[in-house]
Amino acid sequence: MEPKKLYRSRSNSMISGVCGGLAEYVGMDPTIMRLLYVLLSIFSAGFPGLLFYIIAILIIPLED
Repeated sequence: MEPKKLYRSRSNSMISGVCGGLAEYVGMDPTIMRLLYVLLSIFSAGFPGLLFYIIAILIIPLED
């Protein structure tokens, strides 16, 4: 069995596919992943969530 790889999703993309790719990686619904991400960002005062998202865009490769 081949290990799972984390990619930014092309099919479940709203902005850049980060949450869609994370949802596919963990086997979760992309809408729930986005909702959890937004809630986490709001409760962490926004900045760490935004910074994580920008870094994730830069380091997680786009799905083939």
